[in-house]
Amino acid sequence: MRISKHVRRIAVGGAVALAVCAVAQPADAAVGQTARMTPSFNGSVYAIAYRGDTVYVGGSFTSTTVGGRTVSRERLAAFDTDSGRLLDWQPRADGIVRALAISDSSVFAAGDFGQVSGRTRDSLAKIDADSGAVSSFQHGIEGSPRALAVGNGRLYLAGTISRVDRQDRERLAAFSLDSGELDDDWTPSADNTVYSLAYRNSKVYLGGSFHRADDSATLRLAAVDATYGELDRRFRPSVPAVVYSIAVDDNGVYAAMGGQGGRAASFSTTGRTRWTRVFDGDAQAVAVLDGTAYVGGHFDRACTSDETGAHGTCTEGSETRVKLAAVRSDGSLSDWAPQANGIVGVRTIGVDAQHGTVAVGGDFTTIGGRTQRRFASFD
Repeated sequence: MRISKHVRRIAVGGAVALAVCAVAQPADAAVGQTARMTPSFNGSVYAIAYRGDTVYVGGSFTSTTVGGRTVSRERLAAFDTDSGRLLDWQPRADGIVRALAISDSSVFAAGDFGQVSGRTRDSLAKIDADSGAVSSFQHGIEGSPRALAVGNGRLYLAGTISRVDRQDRERLAAFSLDSGELDDDWTPSADNTVYSLAYRNSKVYLGGSFHRADDSATLRLAAVDATYGELDRRFRPSVPAVVYSIAVDDNGVYAAMGGQGGRAASFSTTGRTRWTRVFDGDAQAVAVLDGTAYVGGHFDRACTSDETGAHGTCTEGSETRVKLAAVRSDGSLSDWAPQANGIVGVRTIGVDAQHGTVAVGGDFTTIGGRTQRRFASFD
């Protein structure tokens, strides 16, 4: 994947028109553009998860700075949503934490680690959400986990996985939340990496670079039954490029895509395209709050049409959206433009409906020209 600061080529594969807003537009994004004061990190933030008044983060960092004071936090940290106060929750992972998921009083972490707080945990761990103690939940994972989701009494795991506990699995696996055991009934497959998962209404949505799911031709975005893993053949979206991130709400499914440039799109539950936005770089993260889709990536501009030049430049007009953008429910571009920096930019976005908060993580070091290292929160 080629990344440059200003020039990138968008994905090709079927023309999808951008939403045209000749009528009255819906309300703008609900959150403000000024980032709150929150902890900063000395390495990338890959994952964000909320539980009540606490936000948990995972990544490659080894320390965090709050109010000028730097303390050790080895790839996992937690702090208060309202005040930004760092909490005394400090399990230690010896490798990158790429995904987090919350279930009741537990935080599940997945990534490239082999130990958590000195206890052997092969790429997957269950941690007490209050004390940080590592539970007895333990499995052998062959491959690299990239995504977690919780629902239907299960923990769902995805990535480049080939085996779990010496049992064959094709990029996907599930575990019972009650017993912690590997689920022998949920065994869908994908023929290439699954980068993102989302659970909604007894379905698990998959996004990635696969061309087949559950032995059927399905390009990059699919839905499977949450209990038995059977492919939902009614959900047939047209997806032109690799899907790095997905989100779901009652209105549909949202995807952040790469390729030679980037796109964000919304689909109905049958796969009909509701809207598409084109950017001049990969869209790597998406989340939805109150009908507004928040998109992050390493783009610098949002195109005003789907016409682009040889390297992904917006040829028929654009608006500055450096690493972050928001899209209204009709597909029109919101005025929300906090403007992050960096090359990779934003890797992950989390939303907290309880507090009306949008949080972003990645490799950036400023937001709106103000120092804000690798994590920012807006409300």
